[in-house]
Amino acid sequence: MLYIKDNSGSYQPAPKETILAQARRLSASQLRRGALITSPLAAREAVGLKLAGLDHELFACLFLDSRHHVLAWREMFRGTVNRTAVHPRELVREAIDCNASAVILAHNHPSGCADPSREDVELTRALADILKVIDVRVIDHLIVGEEVVSLVESGYFIA
Repeated sequence: MLYIKDNSGSYQPAPKETILAQARRLSASQLRRGALITSPLAAREAVGLKLAGLDHELFACLFLDSRHHVLAWREMFRGTVNRTAVHPRELVREAIDCNASAVILAHNHPSGCADPSREDVELTRALADILKVIDVRVIDHLIVGEEVVSLVESGYFIA
């Protein structure tokens, strides 16, 4: 439990929104240009903090160089409570602009259930095929809900 001091000097439990806002600020350092993504756990922690608790779907990408140093974190597409339209052309354009060699795809499920849908798996495979043409490898697709699920670690996608 995190506590914050109120105007009277008493400590009160921090609201969820305050905790998540602070966590997002801390995660920014993990996603800064040049940071090294050393493991799937590091990726899940950094991305999870950025996408947790949102009331709409957000599809984002962590663009990496060939040694898995962060080039950029981009929030690419905003959706509704249960759907986001992903435009492969825009993803390719951003990967080229970042000079990326690899990418970690990520999106959240506002419902809190991070189980991948059939559409999530199909989208991941389609984007991996498209990005392969420009020599950008999809390392993983992370789905953020109450937990963070890796499609690679769950066996839904082979990087």
